[in-house]
Amino acid sequence: MSAGVAEIRATVAEARQRQRLGQQTVLFLDEIHHFSRTQQDALLPHLESGLITLVGATTENPSFQLSGALLSRLQVFELEPLGGEQLGPLLDLALEDPERGLGRRRLSLEPEARELLLARSGGDGRTMLNALEQAASGVADGGLLDRARLERVLSSPVLRHDRAGDLHYQLLSAFIKSMRGSDPDAAVYWLARLLEAGEDPLVPARRMVILAAEDVGLAQPAALELAVAAHGAVRAVGMPECQIPLTEAALFLALAPKSNSVVRALGAAGEDVRRHLHLPVPLHLRNAVTALDRRRGFGSGYQYAHDQPDALVSHRHLPAELEGQRYYQPSEFGEEPELARRLERAQRRREGPGEG
Repeated sequence: MSAGVAEIRATVAEARQRQRLGQQTVLFLDEIHHFSRTQQDALLPHLESGLITLVGATTENPSFQLSGALLSRLQVFELEPLGGEQLGPLLDLALEDPERGLGRRRLSLEPEARELLLARSGGDGRTMLNALEQAASGVADGGLLDRARLERVLSSPVLRHDRAGDLHYQLLSAFIKSMRGSDPDAAVYWLARLLEAGEDPLVPARRMVILAAEDVGLAQPAALELAVAAHGAVRAVGMPECQIPLTEAALFLALAPKSNSVVRALGAAGEDVRRHLHLPVPLHLRNAVTALDRRRGFGSGYQYAHDQPDALVSHRHLPAELEGQRYYQPSEFGEEPELARRLERAQRRREGPGEG
């Protein structure tokens, strides 16, 4: 049944009666994440008084779905998917038990079919038993359940996935970290896992655009171009064809040299912005739009880069208070060593004689 505040009140009334008889009440709420905050709050005084012992079950992250007040009064146990050592005995029992299983039908299970069933159940006993029952429905008593029959039943396996829950973010995290860690095989596996489960292909595409700038950056500037192109390809052609450009981009990003110098430069500059706030723009960098601007020295000493040797100027561009700050620190990977050499030439010119 679907429980609400009225049902909670009725349960509390029954619990009080049992308490007078020296009995304790255990309240089990399945899918407790469907309870609203108001319904959750209605449980609090009865938990605190010890009138009821609450047991809740949920497939969602309780940290996000339960109120902090209720969660602080509970102990959380996380149940992991079952392994073969747990599923195997359950499967044997289902085949042998004459009362609650298929024991009366005297069916036998081919070893290869058994392995397939255990592997494709996703650690879920209910999924395994449903597949076994479906396969057995087309076999005569005393018959053999072979791999071919199980493959037909499991032809469309249901992958464990959700669009906004923990597993969604866990799979995306594994995908991103595989590319960041330069593991193309793992990157393709996690991408295929997301797509096979029905994930919107724009989700991994967006993550690759971010990774191209954040983790590859200037070590391989073409990475961002390819990631953006893959994102556009998803919009242009859709599934299933867009899986190919997505895989191409994932492989390229995984194999690309890595540098987070862009992120570090932005973070360091942001710290100075927050620390100093409203530093004035140097006069030589201001546009002299009016006569008053020119009298105040706007634009005086500014050097047009294309009129200078190597297009390098000798004046500075940061506020005087930040003179000498170095936000961008090139890495030694990919194309950044060449950028480091160009940066050094520009810095020598600004630090040499004749600076504005």
